[in-house]
Amino acid sequence: MANQNGTSALRILLADQDPGALKVTAGQVRALGHVPTEIAVNLREAAEAIARDDPDLTIVVLYGDDEHALDLIEEINSYSSGPVIALLDREDPDFVAEAAERGIFAYARQETTESIQSAIEVAMPRWREHQELTEQVERLESALQRRALIERAKGILMERHNLDDRAAFQRVREHARSTNRTVVDVAAAVAEGHALLPKAHD
Repeated sequence: MANQNGTSALRILLADQDPGALKVTAGQVRALGHVPTEIAVNLREAAEAIARDDPDLTIVVLYGDDEHALDLIEEINSYSSGPVIALLDREDPDFVAEAAERGIFAYARQETTESIQSAIEVAMPRWREHQELTEQVERLESALQRRALIERAKGILMERHNLDDRAAFQRVREHARSTNRTVVDVAAAVAEGHALLPKAHD
């Protein structure tokens, strides 16, 4: 479903300690063609709602330099599958910088609907880029861990069976094929001491 801006309508969770202001923000979000999925009067409720409903984006309204609020935002951001936007009642560059350190992807002023939409347009691409980078790092870390595991297993076999590097890897590979397992699985077993492979028969 597309909104009035021609983009997909988002499921947005709203959190504001002021119930009256919260209704205004919900109206602004609806006016933009998005759907408020949950309305929370405090950030703890917002955290619980994110865990339960998994919204596309969360908007939290902040009043002043509230360290407790910043801590909760950091917690929300750690398990949210979408970006968090801060809605401020005034310009506060220092507070915005601190909020950004805790995981805020954009901020907007409460007064204008256009400011909220602009923040959404900034936050969503930044979030996607962040997710892609995170996935790339995880893939790289996984590949490095697999490589390190295989190298460790080769080292054990080289020492135990007086093999060179190539022969040790071949031993692992042949055992993996013969037992219908992956090289990494066999390497892990060798490294953990569960499978010190027997000497090959000449």
